[in-house]
Amino acid sequence: MPSAVVHTAAQSVRVEPSRTAAPEVSVCIASWNCVALLRKCLLSLFGNSQGIGFEVVVADNASTDGAAEMVAKEFPQVLLIRNSTNRGFAVASNQAAARSRGRFLFFLNNDTEVPAHTLRRLLDHAQANPKVGMFGPRLRESSGNVQISYRRRPTLPALLHKLSVIRWTGLFRKAHADYRRGSFNPEGVRQVEVLMGSAVFVSRDVFEEVGRWDERYRFGVEDIDLSTQVSLTRPVVYAGDVEVVHHGRASSRENVGYVAPSVTTGYVQYFRKSGVGSWVLFWYKLAVTLNAPIQLIEKAFEAAARRLAGQRKDAGRSWATVRGVWAFLRHELVRFWRA
Repeated sequence: MPSAVVHTAAQSVRVEPSRTAAPEVSVCIASWNCVALLRKCLLSLFGNSQGIGFEVVVADNASTDGAAEMVAKEFPQVLLIRNSTNRGFAVASNQAAARSRGRFLFFLNNDTEVPAHTLRRLLDHAQANPKVGMFGPRLRESSGNVQISYRRRPTLPALLHKLSVIRWTGLFRKAHADYRRGSFNPEGVRQVEVLMGSAVFVSRDVFEEVGRWDERYRFGVEDIDLSTQVSLTRPVVYAGDVEVVHHGRASSRENVGYVAPSVTTGYVQYFRKSGVGSWVLFWYKLAVTLNAPIQLIEKAFEAAARRLAGQRKDAGRSWATVRGVWAFLRHELVRFWRA
């Protein structure tokens, strides 16, 4: 089927394919704000030849910056789902999957760009290795630096090391280093424990078999959970020969007041689901809660010092942490303790 051309406000893009064709791959995007990045993502999909038939489904979580309106106006070939409230990443991703038609699903963040033939290469991997449960590509920042694209499953010691009072002592440093970077090697194809949720490729059958995205997670840690569920019966594989541009978690930083508290609670939900006992989780929650005001003060001073030293980018990162901790203390504590 020949590609049509749609003229958008940004540029002309090829529509590949039309909605009347049965797609091989459905690209499912959960979107919340970041309209400019979402436009780049969609332009990369439709503007580059992917070598296969595909469709794109965007589930918008009540964006306030015109993201949904942009999709409707500039990309009429996209199936758009509009939520009246922010229902979270897992719910929106499940909505997109439910409305899609492809045999394979490619869950993609809205702050990514997809080079030419990426979908073809991921599909080739899946078809050549039908016993593999899920694939993830190498993630590269727009600056050219390779991001951590897979990691090990988290442990309580690894997360405890992130707490200020424990980090200062050096306790659990190795556990944290193993979790954050461990044996990460950007080259090659290998079985891993956890794929980053920015871009994961999975067959519809496997996705349904493991129960889809767990909707108890609001934002963050659901990718760890999905990788864990898939790995119970099938390998989870990192494909370093396929690459996706991920704009440095720009979407998460822009919405840090929502994302950071949700991630903190998400870890507790994951540990409980993994079988960690209630008393162990109680002491973990207490440590996180008591650490929050200490971290708030620490990062506020750090942001000010970096700003005075002319390190504006680093100061911005420190201040983002302050905003995230403050949002956790103001809005998330009750949900965190109930998790």
